[in-house]
Amino acid sequence: MSSTDGAPAQHLARAIEIATENVRNDGGPFGALVVSADGQVFEGVNRVTADLDPSAHAEVTAIRRACRGLGTFDLSGATLYSSCEPCPMCLGTALWARIERVYFAADREDAAAAGFDDALFYRYFDGHTEIMPVTTIELPGMQRVAPFEEWRRTSTRIEY
Repeated sequence: MSSTDGAPAQHLARAIEIATENVRNDGGPFGALVVSADGQVFEGVNRVTADLDPSAHAEVTAIRRACRGLGTFDLSGATLYSSCEPCPMCLGTALWARIERVYFAADREDAAAAGFDDALFYRYFDGHTEIMPVTTIELPGMQRVAPFEEWRRTSTRIEY
């Protein structure tokens, strides 16, 4: 973590640099930075194989570090810089974190050419559900909304 006022190109160059270094250290070819509204920088690299965690993408890792470092789950005003277009999970994480803008270098097709499923996942979420072996099933039941009812009744809840 450090403070910086660098331009987007500099932050993207750093994301690419840490992604490349991560490959040299047996990690995935992805790096990301979150620059908070006050200029603090939090880096993350792909840790999927190192941590045996399919959610440990570079963007998610950087967002987690930023949230812990800043003591909040709300990164309003922050910018995410990624060596590659964020996959749907990473983009969803950025949305949940309220990140204001996302810059990226390589795109989903570049990732697909290197053997990654980013483009395929985007196609899945575009409605081509036949391409993935995941079936989602909503079960009916009287208690299916019980957690949400409890949430609405709880005055001490923390909104997010």
